Amino acid sequence: MELITFLLDFILHVDKHLEVFVQTYGAWAYALLFLIIFVETGVVVMPFLPGDSLLFVVGAMCGVGLMSYPVACSLLIVAAILGDQCNYSIGRYFGPKVFKWENSRWFNKAAFDSAHMFYEKYGGITIMAARFMPFLRTFAPFVAGVAEMSRLKFTLYNVAGALLWVLGICTAGYFFGSIPWVKANLDKIIWAMILIPGLMVLAGAWRARKKSA
Repeated sequence: MELITFLLDFILHVDKHLEVFVQTYGAWAYALLFLIIFVETGVVVMPFLPGDSLLFVVGAMCGVGLMSYPVACSLLIVAAILGDQCNYSIGRYFGPKVFKWENSRWFNKAAFDSAHMFYEKYGGITIMAARFMPFLRTFAPFVAGVAEMSRLKFTLYNVAGALLWVLGICTAGYFFGSIPWVKANLDKIIWAMILIPGLMVLAGAWRARKKSA
């Protein structure tokens, strides 16, 4: 319970936690960021870790000189690419067995089915679009592996999506994160970055299920 409480607090107040970590551990903050992005995108059972909000906060911290923008972006792009490649490989290897799994503590089959329907409808572009959608960005590369999408094609979408995702959101944080209104309402912005894409995913899954009924 304490771990869940800490994770929830970290996700919703990632700006405060990250600033303290940077001030305390210096360059080790880059290793922590790399690990978070890699695990969120690379391990199919970890879709709840912060992604968009973390990148925005990193950009904002770069904007005020607490971190290096080139170093942070470079490392996070690599982490995002490697994470998706890892997730794709897991799906490619274990995919056929997954369809036999029921809802469990470690695997949410409903979320997997939503990602699968989204992928089936939009094809390879999902790999890029899903980068900006919580949960889907964790499941989409896994589904691509299950569907045996060619590794070359997947890698092209993976790299392009990672560049757009990391550079886009970090740059937004770099230029807008220090604006007084943004700083004062950062908690609301973080909630919006979590809830709005999540609602879009649920709405898309509901429409797809309604059409198939």
